[in-house]
Amino acid sequence: MISKELFDACIREIGVALPENAFAQFDLYARLLCEYNEKVNLTAITDPDGITVKHFADSLYFLKYVDVPENACLCDVGTGAGFPGVCLKLARPDLRLTLFDSVNKKLDFLRFLSKELGFDAEIVHARAEEAGQTPAYRAHFDFATARAVASLNKLCEYCLPLVKQGGRFVPLKAELSDEERTAGYAAARIVGAKLDREVRYTLPGGDRRELLIFEKKSQTPTKYPRVSAQIAKSPLGAQKKG
Repeated sequence: MISKELFDACIREIGVALPENAFAQFDLYARLLCEYNEKVNLTAITDPDGITVKHFADSLYFLKYVDVPENACLCDVGTGAGFPGVCLKLARPDLRLTLFDSVNKKLDFLRFLSKELGFDAEIVHARAEEAGQTPAYRAHFDFATARAVASLNKLCEYCLPLVKQGGRFVPLKAELSDEERTAGYAAARIVGAKLDREVRYTLPGGDRRELLIFEKKSQTPTKYPRVSAQIAKSPLGAQKKG
């Protein structure tokens, strides 16, 4: 389904080493995504080149800029159809992957996908703010990531409670406004993290992206993450108007 030439070009640009069967795995992923998307809305991007660049390559840039030790424990919050988490697992089968989402229909797809592609992952039906207050998941992960889920300040409250001290939170974002950036950095500090590095890059085709790496410096205060209504009403780091 997807073009091997385009896929290989993207991988060369990213500069990551993939398993020998990677193209076949990603090609099957694309086929299953499109077939399943006909009955469950998983993605608006269904053309092969769009899937290759805007889903697969976009997810794999994580590995270009983040040093991920072998057998690291990683969670993908609001994973949807598996971006970036499943892509990272196909590229790095050693990763211990947990996929969080609050929509059961999407999780059903991920369970089906894991069987068809033969990868193992813990697939959890939970909102991020619930998982972050669950002892089994709080301060458990070496890495947390999220893509196209929420504003940066909300993501920090959702995701950083899941990360152990010394771990990393790595959101994949489109270009940030100054307002979102400022609020996000402030929120990170409140929940115990500090920006280590930010990277700006351009996908093949011209779409601009940002990848931010936050280091968990201290334990998150126990009151975070708050319930979703409180997060929505009073997001961390946001400047009060008026």
